[in-house]
Amino acid sequence: MTRAENVRAVVRVTAGNFLEMYDFMVFGYYAAAIARAFFPAHSEFASLMLSLMTFGAGFLMRPLGAIALGAYIDHHGRRQGLLVTLGLMSLGTLSIAFTPSYRAIGLLAPLLVVLGRLLQGFSAGAELGGVSVYLAEIATPGHKGFYVSWQSASQQLAVIFAALLGVALTALLSPAQMTDFGWRVPLWIGCSLAETGEFLQRARPHVREILRSMSRSWRVVGLGVMTVTMTTVAFYTITAYTPTFGKEVLGLSSGASLTVTLCVGVSNLIWLPTMGALSDRVGRRPLLIACTVLGVVTFYPAMAWLAAAPSFGRLLAVELWLSFVYGSYNGAAVVFLTEIMPAQVRTTGFSLAYSLATALFGGFTPAISTWLIHQTGNRAMPGAWVACAAAVGLAAALLASGAPQDSRASLPSPALPAPGKARRG
Repeated sequence: MTRAENVRAVVRVTAGNFLEMYDFMVFGYYAAAIARAFFPAHSEFASLMLSLMTFGAGFLMRPLGAIALGAYIDHHGRRQGLLVTLGLMSLGTLSIAFTPSYRAIGLLAPLLVVLGRLLQGFSAGAELGGVSVYLAEIATPGHKGFYVSWQSASQQLAVIFAALLGVALTALLSPAQMTDFGWRVPLWIGCSLAETGEFLQRARPHVREILRSMSRSWRVVGLGVMTVTMTTVAFYTITAYTPTFGKEVLGLSSGASLTVTLCVGVSNLIWLPTMGALSDRVGRRPLLIACTVLGVVTFYPAMAWLAAAPSFGRLLAVELWLSFVYGSYNGAAVVFLTEIMPAQVRTTGFSLAYSLATALFGGFTPAISTWLIHQTGNRAMPGAWVACAAAVGLAAALLASGAPQDSRASLPSPALPAPGKARRG
């Protein structure tokens, strides 16, 4: 592929990733409003916890989606897999956006919301792996980290877009209107977005072969889970949880919290490709080790400084610091994950490792952080939770010394369609 063709391919596949992440993330941004609409309880804390647990429930379906849809993508090709995952995500988002409130239909309302969230999670299980592996496969020699980093960078565009939309809605609508219907608007918009990308295809092993290979690769998948734990906990702390943390815990305005989230998205977008490119020069492990050590040492003190005197400026400073460490780590971690997975199950293995980490740790980060604060009375506890995730990432980086990887080599490129045989979407 020429450089121009590579650029177009990166844009096409990351566009689909943007749409998946937008639909999946917007639930977390409006967790408090969703709590009031669908999960009335005896206390605001209980209502919010039900909403945040529903947000996390979507991640429980990710491992199943990673296995089922990952195998489907490895067998049927990237393009067909993307169409399936986007369709399922849209259906899940649609069900949440148009479900009447608890006041209107009773217990059926939260049931439909949970089912929609589970469908979103099933869809998202394979999306990250499919995009990351494809970008690794088309990368030119010596630039794989930079290419793969655009998978995560496209997610930040979703963070920015959703935060900008939230800031605009907060400015245009009253708090009562936001509670009544305003939170549904971002979901309605997500249902209306379209994707026109096209995936090239590579060799297609049978599903049974993929699952058999996966059973022999459980040690690598376990290492992948540990590697991704730092990424997923940090990401959902500084994006999905920030609007709720800023407003409900620190007492800042919705506009201020969403503005910080917007700035975090921009910061992530800068650091991810920058550090992905740096990992092509210095290797993956030095960045992984340095960033996890920084996380272990600084995350809780930074959050304690914020909790001592909450303000917009302090929240912005702390979140931008976490963004720098997260972006620097993830710029190396995602491409590292594509390098240690066996070639014949690269999508499935990547997706399963990523999905297990998000299901066990990252997806429940908003709920875990809220519960820790409630139990201890310490508003800095989210910092302790992210520091623990950084410690797991550090252990993974140290254990990875013997992992089969080549930070400066490109993966085998996907086979190009024969002239005149290109499939059309």
